[in-house]
Amino acid sequence: VESNATVREIRLMFHKLYPQWYPARQSIRLDPKGKSLRDEEILQHLPVGTTATLYFKDLGPQIGWTMVFLIEYTGPLFIYFLFYFRMPFVYGLDERFTSSPHPVVNLACICHSFHYIKRLIETIFVHRFSHGTMPLRNIVKNCLYYWGFAAWLAYYINHPLYTPPSYGKKQINFAVIMFLLCEAGNFSIHVALSDLRRDGSRTRKIPYPTKNPFTWLFFFVSCPNYTYEVGTWISFTIMTQCVPVGLFTLLCFIQMTIWAKDKHYTYLREFKDYPSLRMPIIPFLL
Repeated sequence: VESNATVREIRLMFHKLYPQWYPARQSIRLDPKGKSLRDEEILQHLPVGTTATLYFKDLGPQIGWTMVFLIEYTGPLFIYFLFYFRMPFVYGLDERFTSSPHPVVNLACICHSFHYIKRLIETIFVHRFSHGTMPLRNIVKNCLYYWGFAAWLAYYINHPLYTPPSYGKKQINFAVIMFLLCEAGNFSIHVALSDLRRDGSRTRKIPYPTKNPFTWLFFFVSCPNYTYEVGTWISFTIMTQCVPVGLFTLLCFIQMTIWAKDKHYTYLREFKDYPSLRMPIIPFLL
């Protein structure tokens, strides 16, 4: 191997010798317990001498992130409709329960569907992934999470005994406005992050606010897309006033806080000039 070879080129050489291990399935490391080397890293720039020993680990069958998101987000979209249309096998009720008397139930279905349709559109047209694949075994766990919670939420929101929010239209209208603002913000952040890799590069860059006011949250947090995502589910909780939705929102917040902290500390490690005012997910707090 030439000293100026990249890790990607080494992966391709390895794949040529062992066709069963395609590049996305390979983890190439300097230490058996160390981190995987990035594709763009060059051999002569690594902390090795004139000779280097590289360690290979099989990551198992992989699936592309685009396909992962399409599977994860298509499920909740259709599962919700099973409960919304009150299929007889769901509630076991007669025909008089085929529609809800509460307008908020229809509104919740529209908002839930809009959220996942937006995610599907972003997956196809907006997102640019720094890591091309994910272990295939993880798709089952992810689908159980997204599909299972969609069924749980939909069951209670569309149940014949569902009661509307305590403060009526005022509470619902406030939640809808908050929902739409957070969805617009989330989409704006995803577009801004995608523009950082418009040239196809996978190199990490510091995201900065643009002329779009929704991106100004970058002044205060490293991952405003997660901030807006949590805001979306908080508004959906207020709109439906449903305990399962609140529990789902709490789990979303915990998981996204973990992801945001991980990204935030990665930025701090990689960029010495990273804005000091930023917090991972909640301005000035967390």
